[in-house]
Amino acid sequence: MLGGLALSAAVAPHANAASGLLQPLSVEPWTRMPGAPILDHPYGLPSPRESEVVRRAARAWPVPGAASSLTPLADLHGAITPNGLVYERHHAGVPDIDPDQHRLVIHGLVREPKLFTMDDLLRLPSESRVHFLECSGNTASEWKGPSGLPVQLTHGLLSCCEWTGVRLSTLIEAAGGLAANDGHAPRWILAEGADAAAMTRSLPLDRVLDRALVVYAQNGERLRPENGYPLRLLVPGFEGNTNVKWLRRLKLVDAPLETREETSKYTNLLADGRARQFVFEMDAKSVITRPSPGHKLTTHGYYPIVGLAWSGRGAIRQVEVSVDGGRSWQAARLDGTPGDRALTRFHAGWVWNGEPATILSRATDSTGYIQPTREALVAARGLNSNYHYNGIQQWRVDADGSVKNA
Repeated sequence: MLGGLALSAAVAPHANAASGLLQPLSVEPWTRMPGAPILDHPYGLPSPRESEVVRRAARAWPVPGAASSLTPLADLHGAITPNGLVYERHHAGVPDIDPDQHRLVIHGLVREPKLFTMDDLLRLPSESRVHFLECSGNTASEWKGPSGLPVQLTHGLLSCCEWTGVRLSTLIEAAGGLAANDGHAPRWILAEGADAAAMTRSLPLDRVLDRALVVYAQNGERLRPENGYPLRLLVPGFEGNTNVKWLRRLKLVDAPLETREETSKYTNLLADGRARQFVFEMDAKSVITRPSPGHKLTTHGYYPIVGLAWSGRGAIRQVEVSVDGGRSWQAARLDGTPGDRALTRFHAGWVWNGEPATILSRATDSTGYIQPTREALVAARGLNSNYHYNGIQQWRVDADGSVKNA
């Protein structure tokens, strides 16, 4: 933490340079006349002066209909992502689903298969939880070394919301509970979406039964279409694609069904030719969002280092920050009590002396796992995979104050 002198120096440029006295406030035009009526915008909108704070596409996808957009992490504050900035990834476009016609079926190894309408689901006991979602391909650009990209394009397949819905266990209970059949015991659950790609994933029941929600709301309002309206699965801590959007079917089965999205896709090919399959949890990770590429330090002196940390295996226990390329570390301050499988904002103070510097962060989660370096990650997994990259991210600050991914 920095004392009063350092903080005073940080705001000194705003004082009158000649006398050291504060300049009087101007009487601006907007202080002289009434503003616009509230009802001009029945649904609240951001200020037009924040028009650059938007999701951005990373690249064109070779498959028609497939696309993604990334959250502007460097422009956000706190840990909750506004609904209009939540990252989005789909495999066949965003379906236009009529909630009055939408149905969810739960069947397979249950006693009484059930068909639910949205009204049925809204009448069941619900709960709200704050959790992050992260695409398994987030930060894939950094596997082979610094990409030169800004944080939105390296880490922006990441968001955190308050989700509201029904426990998966409640739906199974409504279907009469689990039931074995001809020696087949329910050990997995298949989730299927209503999009044209029929996104389908097999999930181990013992790891999702008490954790998963079937959600219909995010941040206090109904899901956005691109985020699964009217219904999606939420499995806190699991890679994004397992949180199946536009959910229409849950089938209890005795073994994984080896669908496209868990065989040719979303598996991790190792250097020796073997593959890591059914890798669900996202490991502990952190990134500095300010300063980051695109920012520029305009003068020597105090700067706050701010970022985000998260883990799919629990809560964040500690974040450390280095300003000398990892030779020494200082503990960062965490906002509040870190939540389970939620984004945690961290802060550290830094007095920049005007010389080149390399800034980075590393996270430790509640299991004791420490975020690895890129070199350690590559040594363990090789360079054949696009998924589950969680290496320490470094930004270079040049002598002119520019910040780069290099």
